[in-house]
Amino acid sequence: MKNTRRDFIRQSVLAAAGATVSLDALAHVPSVYATSGPSALVAGAYSVNVFSKSLHWLDWAGLAAAVAEMGFDGIDLTVRPNGHVVPERVAEDLPKAVEIIKKAGLKVYMITTAITKADEPHTEAILKTASSLGIAYYRMGWIEYDAKKSMEENLKIIQTQLVKLAALNKKYNMHGGYQNHSGANFGSPVWDLWMNTKDIDPRWIGSQYDILHATVEGANSWPLGLNLLKNHVRTMDIKDFHWSKTDTGWKAEVVPLGEGMIDYKRYLGLIKEYNIAGPFSLHFEYDLGGAESGGKTTTMKPEEIFTKLKRDILTFRSWIRNAGLTS
Repeated sequence: MKNTRRDFIRQSVLAAAGATVSLDALAHVPSVYATSGPSALVAGAYSVNVFSKSLHWLDWAGLAAAVAEMGFDGIDLTVRPNGHVVPERVAEDLPKAVEIIKKAGLKVYMITTAITKADEPHTEAILKTASSLGIAYYRMGWIEYDAKKSMEENLKIIQTQLVKLAALNKKYNMHGGYQNHSGANFGSPVWDLWMNTKDIDPRWIGSQYDILHATVEGANSWPLGLNLLKNHVRTMDIKDFHWSKTDTGWKAEVVPLGEGMIDYKRYLGLIKEYNIAGPFSLHFEYDLGGAESGGKTTTMKPEEIFTKLKRDILTFRSWIRNAGLTS
C-alpha cells in the first residue's frame, strides 16, 4: 500500500533527526503588477517559503518532511557552495532534490545561488537545470565595490555585468533577484540597485527585497527605496531585528518575527498598494544552535528548532492575511 503524505513526512523527519548584450536588447518594460494587479500566473505569488540555510543539517528528505510538517508552501533551496545542492553537481542533484521536495507536497519556486556573472563556471548549468524544473526565480550572490575605482566606474562595470546576466536569464526564462543587504556592497543603499536595473526588463533582473536590511540602512527612509524598486521586486525576504548594544558597539540583532522594530503592517500595506507579487522567503538568523549560520550540525534539539520556525510562519501568515495578501 502506498504511503500517505503524512506517513512520508513522519518517517522522513524521524530518519533526518538521526541523521555581450546591449541595454536596448533588454529594455525596461512596465511591470504587469503596476498596471493590472498580481496575476494568477505569477509563480508562487505570496507563497510562504523557508530559506533552507537554517536547515542544512537535514538531508533532502528530512528537509522536505520537516518543512511540510511545519506548514510552509515551499523551499527557497540553497544551490551554492556548502548549500543543499552544490554548484558543481547541480545537473545531477537539483532534479533529485526537487523531486523529493515535490513528493512532500511542496514547491521550489526559488533558489539561492552565488551567481554574479553570466560567465562564471556554473552559472549556465544552474540556470539551465533550474529552468528545466520549472523554477522561476533565483537569488544572486553579492557584488563588492572596488575601492580603487570611483563609484561611477563601479556602477558602469556592474551594469555591464548585469546586462549580460539578464540576457542569460532571458534565455532560460528566469528572474535573477539581487538582495539588498546592509553594509558597503552594491545594493546596500538600494538606489544603486535601482540605477543599474531600471533600464533592464524586470522579468530577467530585479530585486529580492529584504525589508530587514532596508530598515537597518534607513529606519525611516526605506519606503522611498521600496518605491524606487517596486517594479523590479519579484521575491521578498522576511525576518525581524532590533538594535542591541554590545562590547564592540551597536549591532542589528535578528529576532523572531514580531519581537523587532520592523513595521510589517506598513510594509505589507505597501506591497499590496504597489501590487507587488511573488514568493516570500522566511529567514531564521536568530539562535538555532549554529543552524542559523548554515551549519551542518546544531546543538539545539530538532523539535526546538521546528517550534521556533513554526511560530514565525504562523505569525507571518496572520500578517499577510490581515494585509489582504493571499496566495
